[in-house]
Amino acid sequence: MDRTERFYKIKELLRQHKVASFATLQAALEVSRSTLKRDLNYLSTRLHNPIAYSRELGGYRIEKTDDATGSAHELPGLWFSATEIHALLTMQQLLSGLDATGLLGDHIAPLMDRLNALLGDKEDADAAQLRRRVRIIGLAQRSVTQRHFERVATALAQRKRLHIAYAARGTGETTTREVSPLRLVHYRDNWYLDAWCHLRKGLRNFALDAIVEVQLVDATARAVSDAKLDATFGPGYGIFSGGSVRWAHLRFTPERARWVAQEQWHPRQKGVAQADGSYLLRIPYTDHRELMMDILKHGSHCEVLGPASLRDVVAQEVKKMAKKYS
Repeated sequence: MDRTERFYKIKELLRQHKVASFATLQAALEVSRSTLKRDLNYLSTRLHNPIAYSRELGGYRIEKTDDATGSAHELPGLWFSATEIHALLTMQQLLSGLDATGLLGDHIAPLMDRLNALLGDKEDADAAQLRRRVRIIGLAQRSVTQRHFERVATALAQRKRLHIAYAARGTGETTTREVSPLRLVHYRDNWYLDAWCHLRKGLRNFALDAIVEVQLVDATARAVSDAKLDATFGPGYGIFSGGSVRWAHLRFTPERARWVAQEQWHPRQKGVAQADGSYLLRIPYTDHRELMMDILKHGSHCEVLGPASLRDVVAQEVKKMAKKYS
């Protein structure tokens, strides 16, 4: 019986008998005296359960709380082993790396304090070392106002609409609009909001860092099914959406193929290694902007074979770049 099971067993015994002697608990748990003492001490001191020994009754009991109901304290319903807690600490460090802007830090801190308490004194140093040994370096992260993030998250949780002022970087224009928030997306180190735009009367994607002002609206958000969200935002490559789906045909040189063949650009991509070592990759897209940026980062190692419209827009961009260096 592991420690988690013993905790539950102790809870059940104290519920059934109200008062249980040390001998009764030891016999039921089949553990040594020292192990039972550690369990009882852990429950009372580290997990703050009011388990106390009564000399008058000759056993242990859960004391009544000071609340209005006077009900006995409930032991927590979820327990973690030290190994599981180490995994959670690693996950927290990963999340901290993703949350470089500090949007979630204040909310994570109480959880981390609780996890550190559950680890116990012996493992505290190991837990601290573990967090230092996991690092995520974010690139091109844009700052999001914490107040804006919290209001968006609140609207999502409460299914309320938002009134936002949004600065579109492509046009430099700021518009005000009412939106029904549907889904928060963390993509390439930045936060985006999938929402129904009541101004444009359709699904739109908003970068949280481009939201200038945001206010909660006391109106129920419009409901949109996950299937429709996925059908709108899922088919094409990247964060941009809308329009018909086309397939990009890309050829990578043998040198670059060794990396690209192991990468996932899109869940529906299709890749085939060629006899000469090159790699052909087919990717669905609806908007060429982000795809073009990823194509250009490979320079001469990537050639767009089709469609012609994508090949032309990449070729025009390469010509513009060449003029700057000629």
